[in-house]
Amino acid sequence: QVPLKPGRSLMDWIRLTKSGKDLTGLKGRLIEVTEDELAKHNKKEDCWICIRGFVYNVTPYMEYHPGGEDELMKAAGTDGTDLFDQVHRWVNYESMLKECLVGRMAVKPIAAPKEISSTLSEEKKQLNGILPEKKVVGASFKDLTPSYDWFQTDSLITLVIYTKQKDMNAELVIVDCEDKRLRGEIIVGDHSYLVEVDLDHAVQEDMAVHIAEKVGKVEIILKKKDNVHWKMLGQPLESHNTFIKRTDRGLFYRKCKLVSKTEVTHDTKLLCLMLPKSTHLHVPTGQHVYLKQIIAGTEVVKPYTPVLPFLPLDFKEPLSHDGAHIYLMIKIYSCGLFTQALDHLQIGDYISVSNPEGNFKKSQVQTLEDLFLLAAGTGFTPMVKLLNFALTEVSCLRKVKLIFFNKTEDDILWRNQLEQLALKDERFDVQFILSQPTKDWVGKQGKISSSLLSEFVKRSRKDSKVLICICGPTPFTEQGVQYLKDLGYSQEEIHAFTA
Repeated sequence: QVPLKPGRSLMDWIRLTKSGKDLTGLKGRLIEVTEDELAKHNKKEDCWICIRGFVYNVTPYMEYHPGGEDELMKAAGTDGTDLFDQVHRWVNYESMLKECLVGRMAVKPIAAPKEISSTLSEEKKQLNGILPEKKVVGASFKDLTPSYDWFQTDSLITLVIYTKQKDMNAELVIVDCEDKRLRGEIIVGDHSYLVEVDLDHAVQEDMAVHIAEKVGKVEIILKKKDNVHWKMLGQPLESHNTFIKRTDRGLFYRKCKLVSKTEVTHDTKLLCLMLPKSTHLHVPTGQHVYLKQIIAGTEVVKPYTPVLPFLPLDFKEPLSHDGAHIYLMIKIYSCGLFTQALDHLQIGDYISVSNPEGNFKKSQVQTLEDLFLLAAGTGFTPMVKLLNFALTEVSCLRKVKLIFFNKTEDDILWRNQLEQLALKDERFDVQFILSQPTKDWVGKQGKISSSLLSEFVKRSRKDSKVLICICGPTPFTEQGVQYLKDLGYSQEEIHAFTA
C-alpha cells in the first residue's frame, strides 16, 4: 500500500468512472488487440494491461491504485493475469475497471495447431523412450482425483464424495445449497474438487455434512421437500466435477446476516455474522475471508481474518467449533469507504462473505517450542485463533509471546483479556509498545526496530524450534521481516500474514 494523493480515493475513482469521461481513449469503441499492439502501450502515460483475455487502459487508474504506479507498471503492455493473481486475485477488476475496457485479445493463430498436435508425434516421442511430461502427471493425478456418487430414500438425498485423502476434516469441506443450487468444494492440498449442480427438485434448508476423516469420505445429506423419486441428482453446472488448482477457482460468496455488533475500542467493532443454515464452512486458523459490498454501483472487496468471540482463558480442551457464526474485528476509518459502509449496516442486514483463503498451515505450529506474534493494530486479528490453537493443541510449546504495537493505550484491542491470559497461563506473555503514548505511560514506547526485536524475540533455549508470525500495515510487516532476517532468523522461521 502507498499513500494516495488527496482526491485519489476509491470513492473519487468510482465518481470518475461514472462521470461519462472517455477513459479508454477510444470513444466507447471496443477493439480486438493483437500482442504487438498491446506491447506498444507500455508507458505510464499510455499503459494497457491484459487480464484473462481482456485488455484495459489503466493509465487513468494509475494515481488511484492503492499499490502504487510501480506495481501496475510491472504488467504494462503484457498479459498481467499471473501477476494479478499473485497479488489481487480477490479484487473485482471487471467492476473496478469496466470503463477502462479497450477490448479483447485477438486469438493467437499460432497457438491453435500446437493444441491439436498429431497423435503421431506423441507416439514418436514415446517410442524414443521419452514420455511427454503431461501424460505422466495426468495418469497419477487421475488416480488421486476425487469422485462422487449419490443415492436416495423417500425423504433424503445423500451425495457421497470420495476424496481419496486420509486426513479429511471439516475445514477442508465447504458446502452451500441455495435455491436448488448445490455447491460442494473439497480442498486437497493446493487443489480444489468441486461438485456443482442445479438439483432436480427442491430441498429443505437444513442439511447435514458427515466426514469420515480416516477414509476421506464426505457425505452431504439433503432433505427432500416433497417425497418424490428423483430421476437424477440435477443438471451439472459448468465447473461440476472438476479438480483444479485452488487459485484457478473463482471466489465463491454467500450472504451472511449481521446478528450483533459490539464495541472493542473507540474505533474498532466486533461484528458477528451468521452463515446461512444451508452452508457448511469453517475458517481455518490463519486464513482470511473477503467481504464484498456494492458501493455506488461498484463491487468493492476487502480481506478480513475471523477471530474468536473472546479469548478463552482455559485451554484444557479445544473450543467447541461453532460453525454457524463468523466473528470479525474491524477498525472503522473515518474516511474509509468500505468500513464506513460496514459500520452503517443494521442488525439483520446481509453481507457477502467468501470462502477462506490464505497460505498459513497449522503444521507450521504443531512442533514448536517458541511462538512469537508481532502485531500492529488490527494485525492482531490473525493472532487470536493462532494463540488459542497453540495454547490448546501444541503440547511441546514452551512459550508464546505477543508483541503488540499501537499508537495509544486507547487503541489496544482486548487489552484486559490479554493481561488476564498472561496471568492465567505461564506460557503466555504480552508486551505492549506504543508509538504515541501519554506521559503517564510506563510501558515500552517506539516503533518496530531491530533493537526492540532483539530484546523481545529470544529463543527459550539455544536451538529451540521457533516461529515468528507478523501482521500489520505493509511497511510494518516488510520492515519487521527484514529486521528478523538481520537478526539471523531464517525464512522458514518467519510467517508474514498478507492478504
